[in-house]
Amino acid sequence: MMRFSGAGRTATALLATVLLATACSAKGESKEPADGSSPADPPAATAPAQPATQAPAAALAPFYTQKIKWTPCQNNFQCGKLDVPLDYANPGGDRIQIALIRLPATGGRRIGSIILNPGGPGGSGIEYARAATAVLTPTILARFDTVGFDPRGVGKSAPVRCLTGPQLDAFIGLDGTPDDPAEVSALAKGAKQFAEGCEARSAKLLPHVGTADAARDMDVLRAALGDQGITYLGKSYGTYLGAVYADLFPKKIRALVLDGALDPALAPVPTVNAAQAQGFEVAFRSFLADCFVQKNCPFPGRDTNAALARLTDFLRTTDQRPLRNNTGDGRVIDESWATLGILAPLYDKRSWPVLRVALAQGFRGDGTTLLKLADILVDRKPDGTYSNQTEANMAVNCLDHPYPHKIATYEEAAKAAQQQSPHFGAYVMWGSLPCDYWPVKPTGTDKPLRALGAPPILVVGTQRDPATPYQWAKSLASELSSGVLLSYDGDGHTAYRTGSTCVDQAVDQYLISLTPPASGTLCPKVT
Repeated sequence: MMRFSGAGRTATALLATVLLATACSAKGESKEPADGSSPADPPAATAPAQPATQAPAAALAPFYTQKIKWTPCQNNFQCGKLDVPLDYANPGGDRIQIALIRLPATGGRRIGSIILNPGGPGGSGIEYARAATAVLTPTILARFDTVGFDPRGVGKSAPVRCLTGPQLDAFIGLDGTPDDPAEVSALAKGAKQFAEGCEARSAKLLPHVGTADAARDMDVLRAALGDQGITYLGKSYGTYLGAVYADLFPKKIRALVLDGALDPALAPVPTVNAAQAQGFEVAFRSFLADCFVQKNCPFPGRDTNAALARLTDFLRTTDQRPLRNNTGDGRVIDESWATLGILAPLYDKRSWPVLRVALAQGFRGDGTTLLKLADILVDRKPDGTYSNQTEANMAVNCLDHPYPHKIATYEEAAKAAQQQSPHFGAYVMWGSLPCDYWPVKPTGTDKPLRALGAPPILVVGTQRDPATPYQWAKSLASELSSGVLLSYDGDGHTAYRTGSTCVDQAVDQYLISLTPPASGTLCPKVT
C-alpha cells in the first residue's frame, strides 16, 4: 500500500490519448476513464477485515426490503441512494447513505444487474460506471443494468476526510525514501499528522469503513435491486471486496469476476509491499523493451542495465535538486512526485508513449508532465483540491489489516525491498507508515478465503501486472473453493476490456451463461 490511492481514474489509455498532448503543450488534464481497464490501483492491503458482527435478519429487514428511488442524472443514467446501518451490530443506530448510479440494460433480454467496483480502496464506483460503454462490452450492456456505487467512506458515500488540499500536497510530497534519521523523523511526523487528521475529522466513521462492512452493504444493494444472486465485476482491490463478499454470502452469488487479484492470505508489510514494488520493476523493464524500438525513446541504445542506471541517477538527482514546474502552482517536483509520475503510466501499456515524453522532459530538468501524471494518479484537481480517495484508501487498509508499530520494522523492510526493487522498493514500503499511528485498532487478519458453497468464481490474472502480481491471481483462484483461473499473457493492470478479445469473450460467456472457461486457460499476448 502506497501513500496514494490511484483508484479513481488514472493511467489507462486515457493518458496515451489525452496526456500526449499535455506532454507537448503542458496544458490540459482529464480524469475520466477512457477504457475498460481498471483505474490504476496503488499497492493496497490484501486481506479482509473479520466479518463484522451482524444483527439478526429481522433487525436488518428494513434495509433489505427498501426500494431505491431512481432519478435521471445525465446521459441515460439514473442515480439513487441506499440506506445502510453505520454499524451492522446496531442496525437501530445511525444510518449512512450509499450513493448509486445505474445505466439500464440496452437490450430486450435483460438478465439482471451487474455491480462494478474499480479498486482502491478509495475508487469511485459511480465514476467508473459512468464509463460503462468502455468498461463493459456491448453484449453485457445489452443484458444487464450496469450499477456503480461509492463504497462507504468513499466519494459520495459518507466520505472519510483527513487533510486539506495543501496538507495533502505536503503529505504526498514527503520524502518517501528517507536517507538519514532526520528524513525518517520527518516522514514519521507526516504519517502521524495524517492519522491525527483522520481522527479529528472522521472519528465516527473510521471504525466502520472496513471491507467486511462494504461487502454487507453490497448484499443490501443486491436485495434492493431485486436480484436473487449477485453479478459482480471487481478489479484490483475490487477482487478483494468480491472475495470477502463471497466468503460472507456464498449462497447469494450468481457470477463473480475478480480481475487483477489480491491474495488475502498475505501480510501487507513486508510481503505485499515488496511484491508490488517488484511488480513495478518488472513493468518498467517491459516499458524499456518497448521503448528501445521507438523513435522517441529517451534512453539511447538498447542496454537495459544502462537505462536502469539512468533511472536510478534521475531519481537520486530529483531527491537533491527538484525539477522545474511550469504549472504555476508552486509545488516542488521532488523524488516523490517524480516517482508517482513514473508509476502512473506503468498501469497500462497504452500510456507508455506518455511516459517516454515525460521522462525525456524530466531528463532535461522539466517535471511538469510527470507532475500532471502524478496528479491524475492521486486525483488532484487543477484547483488544488482532491477527491478523498487517498484518505479512504488509508482508512480502509489500516482497519482491514494489522500493521507493524515500530519504525525499525519499516526501516528494515524498506532496506530489504530496496535490494530487490531498487527504484520503487523503499518508496512502496514506507507508504504504509500512517497505519502505525492509526487511531482505530485493525479488525482484520491476513488469511485465505474459501467461500465454501459458492458457485464458480472467475479469477483473471495478467502475467506482467505491475500492481497485483500474477501469482496473487493464481493464489486466490486456488484458495477459493470454486475458483477458476483465467490467465492473460499481457502487460498492465487488469485484463478485461484492455485489448484481449480472448479475455473479453471468456468473461462475457461466464457472465451470461454462467459457464466459466477451463481453469488454467491462457489468453495469448496481443501484439
